[in-house]
Amino acid sequence: MARWRNIPASWLIMPLVLLFFWLAVSSLVGDSPTMDEQNHLARGLAFVRTGDPRLSLEHPPLVNALSALPVALLMPDVTLPLNDPSWIELSPPDVYWYVFAEQMMWHSDNDVTQMIFLARLPIVFLTLGLALVGYHVAREAWGRPSAPFAMFFLLFDPNVLAHGRYTTTDLGGAACLFLAAFLLWRMWQQPAWAARHWLLAALGLGLAFGSKLSNLIFVPIFALLALLPLYPARGWRTAVRRLLQFLTAGLVSIGVVWAIFGFEWGPFRFAAAPWAAMNQFSGPMPTFWAGIAQILALGSGGRAAFLLGQFSTEGFVAYFPVAFLSKTPLPILLLLPLAAGLLLWRRESRKTAVFLLLPPLLYFLFSLQSGLNIGYRHLLPMLPFLMVLISGLAIAPSPAPSPQSPVPSLQSLLFLAAAALLAVTLWIYPHFLSYFNLLAGGPVNGGRILVDSNIDWGQDLLRLQAWMADHDVEQVKLGWFGTADPDYYGLNYEPLPGFPRPPFYGLWTNPPFDRTAPEPGVYAISVSSLWESQWGEKTVYPWFRQREPDDRIGYSIFIYDVR
Repeated sequence: MARWRNIPASWLIMPLVLLFFWLAVSSLVGDSPTMDEQNHLARGLAFVRTGDPRLSLEHPPLVNALSALPVALLMPDVTLPLNDPSWIELSPPDVYWYVFAEQMMWHSDNDVTQMIFLARLPIVFLTLGLALVGYHVAREAWGRPSAPFAMFFLLFDPNVLAHGRYTTTDLGGAACLFLAAFLLWRMWQQPAWAARHWLLAALGLGLAFGSKLSNLIFVPIFALLALLPLYPARGWRTAVRRLLQFLTAGLVSIGVVWAIFGFEWGPFRFAAAPWAAMNQFSGPMPTFWAGIAQILALGSGGRAAFLLGQFSTEGFVAYFPVAFLSKTPLPILLLLPLAAGLLLWRRESRKTAVFLLLPPLLYFLFSLQSGLNIGYRHLLPMLPFLMVLISGLAIAPSPAPSPQSPVPSLQSLLFLAAAALLAVTLWIYPHFLSYFNLLAGGPVNGGRILVDSNIDWGQDLLRLQAWMADHDVEQVKLGWFGTADPDYYGLNYEPLPGFPRPPFYGLWTNPPFDRTAPEPGVYAISVSSLWESQWGEKTVYPWFRQREPDDRIGYSIFIYDVR
């Protein structure tokens, strides 16, 4: 360990950064636009070009705007459908942002491939920023030996890599939230009210709330952390001071969020009662407040959920436990209880361990009540806390070995876990989104456990195109799950029931094949379509579900060669 301490930090960080960039960038170019990316890019680009955040209803504009900046700067001729009713009249009211994005991406002669590539790059840098924050948190919390481990785990977890390459708000929201938690922790470590730390905490909270609305869940969690005796100064007076620091910083953060929304002012536009009565009034950032009401409505259910072959519109209590256990890499799953137990048991590390363990635990418990069961990505805010907690094993004293029962040191276990995680990441490359661990049977079995953004988000359309060329397949019968337009890429296909594009979605009631004895041909069916995850009756694809596919495109499109 002495040699470890003397290695310059740059020697440890630069190889990790270079490897991460290679894995991220070389893989993202092969992924077609995923289900939500066109909506996020449209929101961000419209805001950057017009200063109007009207499309940012469910997602604040911070991450979307950062993602759209390279497109705005390097592709100034991109056409925005600003004359479309989806922009002028915000209609249809429930999906106007989707209609705007559809027009911008596929009907305005824009270079989609270049737009998506440029818009994904800032998210790669945000992922690196998250890892660097993890490095500094681990260094301040545990000491220098822990910092590279925290950074390594955050850079090379397949789930982080998956969403750390897409132009969505999932990874950026998690990064800003963890930064806010770090700045709050620093503020509460001070013996007195320090203006600089208070202002930084307010800025961090503003960035967190301006990046993803679901981060507001952490408001009561942070308030609880302020009251707990986890910091150098003790007593009820200091607890009250910490709570006041948090509450006042939170109030100031609203001004930061308003700035992120471009100081929007206008009539409120709540979609449903009881808030709709406020629509006669005007005020600051009406899109933000309407978005909160929309998220609350979504979280109560009403979205199709799939788990282990079962379907629900109310969600499953077991959804996120199953998702966490099946998609979290085994090295992390094995180290997590060991780190929690040892670091909570030791008096020297207990307070820091509680600070790192309590937020993800409470957030996870909250997630169990949510009816919005559409992906492991909603657990991303937990990962930075857990990775830094695990890195604390680098400073925990190891059990004394004996000749009869030699025990590896905790530092050795961390190195082994890091090597195993890297091996897993290199093995699943470039299909990070579809990762499932061995406990779940790997990604080949993943579609039987979870669908949607857990395995199939429309990322393999370009690979289907390459497969058809390699196998001299002129046409496929395509059950497509995704917002990307197969016509844009020149695919020769016959549409089958899928989601959400109209040529596919309109076929569920009258599929163009015999359900009991499909006609000969090459069928390419997305996993989410195969399980009919967005359709009430599950009677269209049972013939295919009972058979092993003849080939797979990545792990999200199954090929059936019916003769």
